[in-house]
Amino acid sequence: MVGYFAQWGVYGRDYHVKNVHTSGSAGKLTHINYAFGNVQNGQCVLGDTYADHDKAYTAANSVDGVADTWDQPLRGNFNQLRKLKKLHPHLKVVFSFGGWTWSGGFGQAARNPAAFAESCHRLVEDPRWADVFDGIDIGWEYPNARGLSCDTSGPDAFKNLVAALRSRFGPSSLVTAAITADASAGGKIDAADYAGAARHLDWIMPMTYDFFGAWASQGPTAPHSPLTAYPGLPQAGFTTEAAITKLKGKGVPTAKLLLGIGFYGRGWSGVTQSAPGGRATGAAPGTYEQGIEDYKVLKNRRPATGTVAGTAYAHCGSQWWSYDTPATIAGKRDWARSQGLGGSFFWELSGDTATGELITALRG
Repeated sequence: MVGYFAQWGVYGRDYHVKNVHTSGSAGKLTHINYAFGNVQNGQCVLGDTYADHDKAYTAANSVDGVADTWDQPLRGNFNQLRKLKKLHPHLKVVFSFGGWTWSGGFGQAARNPAAFAESCHRLVEDPRWADVFDGIDIGWEYPNARGLSCDTSGPDAFKNLVAALRSRFGPSSLVTAAITADASAGGKIDAADYAGAARHLDWIMPMTYDFFGAWASQGPTAPHSPLTAYPGLPQAGFTTEAAITKLKGKGVPTAKLLLGIGFYGRGWSGVTQSAPGGRATGAAPGTYEQGIEDYKVLKNRRPATGTVAGTAYAHCGSQWWSYDTPATIAGKRDWARSQGLGGSFFWELSGDTATGELITALRG
């Protein structure tokens, strides 16, 4: 089970590496993906040096209860991850690069994959923190398709990029990727050679969430992470089952595919209809961003009122939210096991409760 740790969680969310330990989650995870490093000028670079390796931790916020000193060579999240691994020796940590905001640099990186791979290896294996990381994860949104920018690198660019990473990092390091889950005809899965890339990757994580949301401000309301299709699904191919089926059909080994879960919900306001498919007037308010909220908040503030396509939804007043609960996660987990998938992953740790109830359900 792979869980993403968001680097910026140490700010407004006040979620630290210590919380992975105190919630009991570290004992249930096999891997943590540290998100994110940036991609600039064809190279891997740090995204936030302060959070990564400079922020001084007090004894109260430190994994092992020992405060950082002013002159120690490594502080920040990296040192906290080192301490977490010491307490949980089974745990592997993978450095993830890209993500939605920082994917714009992959196109340039793809023009010289070997140079990109060399820069990433140099950064991930920096002597100051080489013992912290066990490999690299690529979150390119999206190769040869439209994300925050429109990438035109061609169908082989992603495969060539991860091949170069595997060549440089070698067989003993993890090389993984989070990829699109758009299984629509002619959609993002069709835009790149994911089967070819899979030969070089330890596993692939289709991001089977964020299918629908309040960027379609008028609706129709729809679950952001449906397991299966249902009557009224706004876009064919936008389900977990469709993504997994399409990737398998293209030749991606089933055992290399992980089930994706979002530890948050997406919501609309101005909704009168309880069932999915209702009209809306805009995004529902969220703590950090309109239209999105952590599970730990929704659980109590917007308790589920129904289920559809293997996930939950809540119609509360004029708001309509969809999110996964322990019960729906257990159902998805059982489905993934019946399909022979290699495991599961989720975005991201700070969305869970203080006792890690979603991770507990996913672990089963």
